[in-house]
Amino acid sequence: MNYRMILQVVGRVLLIEALLLILPLAVALIYGEPLLPLIIPMLIAAVLGWLLRSIPVVKTDIGSTEGFTIVGLSWIVMSLVGAFPFVLSGAIPNYIDAVFETVSGFTTTGASIMTNVEILNKSCAFWRLFTHWVGGMGVLVFIMVVLPMSGDHYMYIMRAEVPGPVVGKLVPRARKTAEILYLLYIALTLLEVFFLLCGGMSFYDALVHSFATAGTGGFSIRAASIGYYNSTYIDIVIGTFMLLFSINFNLYYLLLIGEARQAVRSEELRVFAGIVAFSVLSIAWNITRLYGSFSGALRYSYFQVASVISTTGFSTADFNQWPQYSRILLVVLMFIGACAGSTGGGLKVSRVIILLKSIPAEVQLLVRPHSVNKIWLEGKSLSRDTVKSVQIYFYLYMLIIAVSALLVSFDNLDGETSFTGVIACISNIGPGLSLVGPAGNYSVFSSVSKIVLIFDMLLGRLEIYPILYLFIPYVWRRGKHA
Repeated sequence: MNYRMILQVVGRVLLIEALLLILPLAVALIYGEPLLPLIIPMLIAAVLGWLLRSIPVVKTDIGSTEGFTIVGLSWIVMSLVGAFPFVLSGAIPNYIDAVFETVSGFTTTGASIMTNVEILNKSCAFWRLFTHWVGGMGVLVFIMVVLPMSGDHYMYIMRAEVPGPVVGKLVPRARKTAEILYLLYIALTLLEVFFLLCGGMSFYDALVHSFATAGTGGFSIRAASIGYYNSTYIDIVIGTFMLLFSINFNLYYLLLIGEARQAVRSEELRVFAGIVAFSVLSIAWNITRLYGSFSGALRYSYFQVASVISTTGFSTADFNQWPQYSRILLVVLMFIGACAGSTGGGLKVSRVIILLKSIPAEVQLLVRPHSVNKIWLEGKSLSRDTVKSVQIYFYLYMLIIAVSALLVSFDNLDGETSFTGVIACISNIGPGLSLVGPAGNYSVFSSVSKIVLIFDMLLGRLEIYPILYLFIPYVWRRGKHA
């Protein structure tokens, strides 16, 4: 285990976090707000980062073990420091609550313990939503763009941080891949800001909500979320961009290089589009009586389906009050989530495809033990190891949900609140049903349950393994791991 390199990269993460805090500090200066709640955590991050960054490194190689460990540690440390602005400003005095809010921000979950977000000053609200944008593409991917981290070994970091069962290179070099991803990310974010400005939003509102949409996060500066604006145009714009950020970014790269036909032929994209279309139309039909017309119901159905399957968590309606069919379908979408290689969470559509295709293959294998049953995805035959890894990930995912639901059940809340709260956190969605629905929040949970949900959010955003690695003794033994 290359301990020195791990600590040095964590130091770089803290230095980057110190720089990122300059933006909310600038907002505080513009609006004449207190500066110390931002300056103190900035200094903490800078000093700790500089000390760790100064550790001499003999070998710069990063293997899969180091990559996963770096990512897990970095996200935890980043969240612990990032919680201080909320505590020092008095917005969230309880540190565990502040960490919950910060982890929810960086993991783009959008689950909140705040009962009234509108009491936040501009700079804290900016930091709260900016964490979505930072966490959406991944802070370590960002570091690969701005700091000299050359070498193909850093692909292990991307594999650990970028959501999805398979992370491929857009180009041969890992750093160049990171640069392309971030340029696409920034371009789409700015495009959304432009469209929201055209819809009458103020620049501040458009910017922070674009941060949250880009990271598929769901935090808002309004207590009523996007429903506050009561605009069909804004609903359509944000709903559409939630879906755009749910698509594998590799497809956007294919469009840029003129391979539009290959992008459109993506099996995952077609299945994703099919799920969205079916869900929007069927839910709209199911809730028509609540909104007086199919067209009115279609507006709310489109937005909420886009919000849930993208794992963003914005709301324009309290879907907790919708008919049972619509509520159950939305919970199913929570499980499915977005596409691999996007900023969305959940199981990922590609995993769902593989799992569904593996069922008939396994059945046929029982009937014909010596037959060869290949599973295909995106026109390629998947290896047995790939299919097995997806199945194991699914088993772990369901096991974590079961164990977490049992642990939070000690709070004696209703089963719908406990179960959907866990699902919403590990799928990085935010709102669940009942007390944690769009009109509720996570303040109803005890501190112990909040810690469980904090780990659920990290496990979901980092695809389980980088966090599990931190608790496996073998990982910390000295020696070289592949």
